[in-house]
Amino acid sequence: MNCFELEHIDYGYDRQPVLRDISLALGAGRILGLFGHNGAGKTTTIKLILGLMAPDRGRLAVLGGQPGAPDVARRIGYLPENVMFYPQLTGRETLAHFARLKDAPRRQVPELLEQVGLAEASGRRVRTYSKGMKQRLGLAQALLGSPELLMLDEPTTGLDPVATADLYRLLRRLRDSGTGIVLCSHVLPGVEPYIDEAAILAGGRLVARGNLASLRRQAGLPVRLKAQAPGADELLQRLNGNVPRLDTVTRDSNTIELDVRPGDKMTAIRSLMNSAELDDLQIQQPTLEDLYCHFTGVAGGGC
Repeated sequence: MNCFELEHIDYGYDRQPVLRDISLALGAGRILGLFGHNGAGKTTTIKLILGLMAPDRGRLAVLGGQPGAPDVARRIGYLPENVMFYPQLTGRETLAHFARLKDAPRRQVPELLEQVGLAEASGRRVRTYSKGMKQRLGLAQALLGSPELLMLDEPTTGLDPVATADLYRLLRRLRDSGTGIVLCSHVLPGVEPYIDEAAILAGGRLVARGNLASLRRQAGLPVRLKAQAPGADELLQRLNGNVPRLDTVTRDSNTIELDVRPGDKMTAIRSLMNSAELDDLQIQQPTLEDLYCHFTGVAGGGC
């Protein structure tokens, strides 16, 4: 069973279209990165899945049921971009309050506070928490009830690098245990190593969807090679004889950086490796950020 399925979804505000013909699904044990500019439709998509709004057209199923139904909502965890809590409650009281609302086991409260690094601060009032601490409390709230579907909107806001790394390790453990995770973020280099697939929205339309390898194939962006050798000019001549339409980016006496078409990558690498003078070779595939800029640019949204 998929965590959710959207088929040909349309939605609009005041006759202004926000989502147009969106079809998207997420399987259990997968992390989906949902990306797009502000206003692209990410938050609207999340609200539809949560059952906070109903689509104008199309079919939407969540965890095998209707979005917003009580038995479905209890199996979903959600962390909004801007978390807000009662400032006079302690961290422990806050989590206990949400456990009651969600009908989640109270025994999870100390476990989750420990898991997100707030055990020692659990007796402090939330008004004394830093932004990062509130974010971690929000994550603990989202994890109440061991959700089958976890939706996180900018989850690393306010987190330091150590806390961010801890978060992604936790998400991997949840994924491995079968939780489906939707991750919205503008920090594309940070999320790239952790997602299984990406969905890119632009102008309310789904302009690309797939894992990074498939998106690279679809985009056809060049691969960058950086080679170091005592005779860089000679190395470049060798390449020009074997790789058509070679685009040199930079060159000095010992280093060349160049972009090659994906289909010419292995030919260029073999040519470089056959040079006895080659000291080092680095290969840089198009990044998630490169792919995002490409697909949104094709859709007319720019990067």
